[in-house]
Parts: sequence; structure tokens; C-alpha cells
Amino acid sequence: MGGSRLSDSWRGEVRASASPRTIALLFGTLLLALGFIYSYVAAFHDPTPHSVPVLVAADSANGEAAVDPVVEQLNGLDGTPLEASAADSADTVREAVRDGSTSAGIVINPAGDSDVLYVASGGGASVVTAVEQVIAGVENAQGRSYTVTDLVPVAKGDARGLTGFYLAVGWVVGGYLVASLLAIAEGARATTRRHAVVRLGFLVPYALLLGFGGALIVGTGLDVWTGHVLPLGLVGSLTVFAVAATTVGLEALLGTFGIGAAVLLFVVLGNPSAGGPYQASLLPGFWSAIGPFIPTGATTRLVRDTVYFGAGGVGWELWVLVAYLVVGSLLAVTITHTLGEPAGDRVAAGEPVDAVPDTKV
Repeated sequence: MGGSRLSDSWRGEVRASASPRTIALLFGTLLLALGFIYSYVAAFHDPTPHSVPVLVAADSANGEAAVDPVVEQLNGLDGTPLEASAADSADTVREAVRDGSTSAGIVINPAGDSDVLYVASGGGASVVTAVEQVIAGVENAQGRSYTVTDLVPVAKGDARGLTGFYLAVGWVVGGYLVASLLAIAEGARATTRRHAVVRLGFLVPYALLLGFGGALIVGTGLDVWTGHVLPLGLVGSLTVFAVAATTVGLEALLGTFGIGAAVLLFVVLGNPSAGGPYQASLLPGFWSAIGPFIPTGATTRLVRDTVYFGAGGVGWELWVLVAYLVVGSLLAVTITHTLGEPAGDRVAAGEPVDAVPDTKV
């Protein structure tokens, strides 16, 4: 008898725990983990240059006739690793590399057998290595040599130019993590629009502290870069708030499953496509295409542009972050309990199900 009662109690616990919602959460987490593995391995297992922009010019005015054949040859390489175009002068090539508008530039010497390859490792060491390998093959096949001049080298403390990527990842993780914890503490959906506005308001000082805190850590704390605390702090603050607001909006739309949607967007898809270890032109087409439109990638580019290319943190990527902020905030404020928050979210918030008011907005 005792054994039967014990067996019944265990079966009861299993039935109580194995609700459809719990099974759905477990299955969703499994899919996220598998997606994480697939996304990272698929993006990084075979980095190959695809249409890396390269400018070509001659070192003298009377050598311009030699430029077009070189451009044609580079564009005709198997797999299209480079996207070459002619420039009107060597100065134009150097300026384009310095301001980040092209990944590399070649200045040929028609009168001799040695050329100059200009690169900017501050924009990403991996793409520089890939371009050098391609150019080396072309030059060797023609019996020519070349020298490499790095016009925008990475800072001494910025190994392989990855600091900007890790800084962006830290800001993004902080953004969706705080929104997820608020959902656990208060419920995935706000009870009223006023509640939603207050929740978003609490994220503002958090975003400022994390944004400028990260900028101070990589600047003053670790001395990676100097003189960029203000623009980096503003970029970081905008990133954190945009990601947090988007996560709050996804939670309002999907309930607890919004946390998983945020992880899918910002981690599973966002991290490998951000241009960190391998820049966009080395990634497969899907990841290369989505990277600039996810906050991790947009912020990584903004940080590099700010520090190495004098952009002051202003570029089209800025509008990507603004779009996330606006859309996420609108979702958070528009969708409240009027859509019916799942009971599991209210229990997770420590609130009795029958105590939740039928709030009308």
C-alpha cells in the first residue's frame, strides 16, 4: 500500500510538471541550443573571402593604362574573392583605406615589378589576412612582389581587432539579460501601458551605466583605446537600451517565449554574423547579409568606425539601433494584459493567478 501511494505521488508530480507549457519550453530550449551550434559552426568553419572591396591605382599618371587589366584579372579570380575597381590616383586609394570605405587598395608600379598593398587591420584582421593571401597568389603567378602598408593598424591592446566585438557582445548581453530578469520578476507583459512605460524608464539609467561603464573599462581601465569614452559610451548606451526594449517588446508579444526569441535573434543569429572573429566578407551569404541589421553587428561596426576611422560613432548602423529601440518600445507599450498573459508568467512573477486584475487599457 505504501509503495503504491509513493508511486502515485511520483506520477502526480510528473503529470503536474509535464504540462504542455513546460514541454514547449524544454523543446524550445533544445532547438535554441541546436541552433546555436549550427549557426556558429556554419558561419565560422570555412571562412572564405567573398567580393572583398579593393581599389586599384597606378603610382603615376602615365601608368593608368595598366590599371584596367589588373582590375579585370582580380575580378576574374575563381570564387570572386575580390571586388576590384579602378581609382584615379594612389592618394585616392590611401584615403579610401584610411576612412574605411574600402577594405584594401593596391598601387601598382607599371615600370617595375613591385607593388604596394594598403590595408587597415583596425577594420578587421581576418579580412586583411584573406586579402593578403589572394594578392600573394596573383603576384607570385606573375613573378611580381609586393609590400604591405597598414594605414590603420589595430591599437596595441586590441589583439586582432576583437575588442570592439567583445564590447558589443557585452552590451547586447546586458540588454537582453536585464529585460529577461525583469520579466521573471514582474511577469512577461506589463499590466498597463503606464506600467510598460515605467519598466522602459527603469532601463534608461541601466543603459547609461552599462554603456559608459563598458567604454571606461576598455579605455581608462584596460587602456585599449584612449580619447573615445564619450562616443563609445553613447553608442553603448543606445545599444543596451535598444536590445533591452526589443526584448521587452518580444516578451509582450510572446510571453515567456519572448526571452527565447531574444536569445535566437541576438545570440544564435547575432553573434556569428557580427563580423567579430571573421568580418562579413568572409562569412557565408546568409550570415553576411543579416549581420549589419542585428544590434551586435551594427554596434561592432560602429565601435570600429568610431575608434579607427574617425566616424565619431555616426553611421547608418546608428539607425539600425534606433529602429530596434522604437519598434521594441512600441510593442512593449501597446501589448499588455489585454492580450491575456499566460498564467505561467504570473506564477513566475510570484503573483497568484486569480489575483491578476483584468486590466483594460
